[in-house]
Amino acid sequence: MIDSKTKIIGVIGKPIGHSMSPAMHNAAFSRLGLNYVYLGFEVTDLQRAIDGMRALGISGFNVTIPHKIDILKYLDKIDTTAKRISAVNTVVNDNGILTGYNTDCAGAVDALASKVKLKGRKIAVIGAGGAARAIAFGVAEKGAHILIINRTLAKGEKLVSDVNGFFPDSSKCGTIKELEDVDIIVNTTPIGMNPNIHATPVGKEFLRKNHIIMDIVYNPIETQFLRDAKSLGCMTISGIEMFVGQGAKSFELFTENKAPKEVMRNAVLNLL
Repeated sequence: MIDSKTKIIGVIGKPIGHSMSPAMHNAAFSRLGLNYVYLGFEVTDLQRAIDGMRALGISGFNVTIPHKIDILKYLDKIDTTAKRISAVNTVVNDNGILTGYNTDCAGAVDALASKVKLKGRKIAVIGAGGAARAIAFGVAEKGAHILIINRTLAKGEKLVSDVNGFFPDSSKCGTIKELEDVDIIVNTTPIGMNPNIHATPVGKEFLRKNHIIMDIVYNPIETQFLRDAKSLGCMTISGIEMFVGQGAKSFELFTENKAPKEVMRNAVLNLL
């Protein structure tokens, strides 16, 4: 029951109506009997929203598109991994001190590593936003070679420069035409997200049977990108895996309890 002692957790972004984080986290709170509630907040004015979170004593919140990078300048502390990536998706409020973390990185790496060894693999990352940064840094740390493909070349080159600053010669920019030479392709853009379910970031003609395909979009469960890949016999990894993985790690930061991952996964699957 929600009362004056209920701790509030949330997610901020724009748009936010499609987010399944509230259902996922609230199911986990309920299973463990924790007096928490998780809400979605559509945020345009990021600075005022953060001031409000701090003033109201919101216990923590996740951060999604388009605020994962801009939020860094409004935080008091930033975890080492998040600082390296320069993107935050989880914030914990400790008596008014806001600390930023990046659980996208571990969530994505765990999802990939559960299917394939990453060391020495050639991985194409489609996009150069906050999620792309998390994944690029995460797989570079595991010894992978990265091809960044982004609509805006300057943004892609910035990500390559940042990754190479920590992991020299691990990354480069490229084009869709170079996908034939990679082992794994990861879409980090919102292309293919509901309601634009027939859109795809990579045309089927650029995919090969030996590719491993991961899409971080989780609504729908099987995007057009994943359907095209499956039709060619590719191994595919749904966005559900990264979403639940990062959510579980955020949950543990928020509550200091072990996350009930299967409860969280089932909550999302039931909605989808």
